Amino acid sequence: MKNVVIFGLLVCIMVLNGGSWAQEIVQTETVRNEMPHKATADCNDPVNTREMNVCARQKTDEAQLRLDKYIAKANEQYHDDPKAVEALQLSQRDWLTYRESYCNAIYQLWRDGSIRGVMYQGCMLQLTVQRTHNIWQDYLTFMDSSAPILPEPH
Repeated sequence: MKNVVIFGLLVCIMVLNGGSWAQEIVQTETVRNEMPHKATADCNDPVNTREMNVCARQKTDEAQLRLDKYIAKANEQYHDDPKAVEALQLSQRDWLTYRESYCNAIYQLWRDGSIRGVMYQGCMLQLTVQRTHNIWQDYLTFMDSSAPILPEPH
């Protein structure tokens, strides 16, 4: 009889947790892939997973806008050199594919935890910040002491 009660309690816990687990999967997949850009959260003090995901996505979106600005400026800087512009555009397409693939791997690494969305967005943010700095350093600075075309990104 004791084993039946314990088994019954375990089944109840699994059913109750299974519902919230399923809801968390749907919620995180939405954050990861289809997060509406108008979702709001107090990013100074996020209080739950949804808000942490929203804030992480906002940081990634801001970094992407900065990268887009630096890429556009690099394209403008080298507009007289179509081969350089074409090479930069090709490298950017390849880099976007790499970033998505790598960050999806990070997401899979954390797939069993509610932190997976934040880890995915953290990966996206880190790689985007690195790429922006690389573009700045390689395309928007000069070998001499001339001022860079745009300020060093942070």
